[in-house]
Amino acid sequence: MKKVGVVGAGNWGKNLVKNFYDLNALAGIAEMNPELRQTMASAYPDLPLYTDYQDALQTDLTAMVLATPAPTHYQLAKAVLAAGKDVFIEKPMTLNTQEAIELAEYADQQGRILMVGHLLLYQPAIAWMRDYLASGKAGKVLHVMAQRAKLGRARSEENVWWSFAPHDVSVVLDLLGNPKLKAIQASGHAMVQPGVEDNVHVDLVFENGQTAHIHASWYHPLLQRCTTILAERQMLVYDEVTQQVTVYDKSIDANLHNVDTGSWVADVATTQPLKLECQHFLECLETRQQPRSNGWNGVAVVEILENAQEAMRG
Repeated sequence: MKKVGVVGAGNWGKNLVKNFYDLNALAGIAEMNPELRQTMASAYPDLPLYTDYQDALQTDLTAMVLATPAPTHYQLAKAVLAAGKDVFIEKPMTLNTQEAIELAEYADQQGRILMVGHLLLYQPAIAWMRDYLASGKAGKVLHVMAQRAKLGRARSEENVWWSFAPHDVSVVLDLLGNPKLKAIQASGHAMVQPGVEDNVHVDLVFENGQTAHIHASWYHPLLQRCTTILAERQMLVYDEVTQQVTVYDKSIDANLHNVDTGSWVADVATTQPLKLECQHFLECLETRQQPRSNGWNGVAVVEILENAQEAMRG
């Protein structure tokens, strides 16, 4: 089994630590915070702990998983790749498109695996919808709407768009077949802190005529995580909270008549997506195949994130 090290054992990093450990692939943890390091030492007494990721780079670890704050991703990932190791970067890959492109190109040049933590691409429900749409049963996909809203933890270092939307941008691109972006419109409202948007709406137009709308908010009374797909013959709704995909046999025909012949609930697996994501990374390390969420997938997501940010701020 490949030897994987995790850098950052905080809020999300501890979940990556647990999953790679359970998969018998974890060989080390790097964490600067003394309290978190002690917690990891108690939970995983058989693993080496490092105070600095550079110390871990000097070992025989073959891959590093970066679960550190987004502003550190570029520097750390470049160092990991330069050390001849494969790398998994949590979302967002970087905070600007140019840095994302540089990492993707560098990984290709070095022949290294670069995977981005676009978790929902490994969610069984999303995978089911991807395959179902590819079958053509629903007809051409026309529009995707994604909403990710709740009364969440407001941040000062990033707005809700960069915090929440990477998930939904990656899903929109995946379900539409990774089309090229043509135009973007965005509006954001900073209600709590000046300059930090709490509520964002983004409209995307792609070169093939498909469109999408994404709503992200951490200032919202209800927990709503929903993806709606409008296609020529059917409509699909994925409720992420209940993990249910409903297919509606609804459309409007050529004579502008409503068509509605009922609905049905898809039979979707319940495997945890994080486990599947970690397994996929390990498989890519072994086979050297490109991950589903590879560096260039990360570039496409960051490009939309950055363009929307610019659009909402004029």
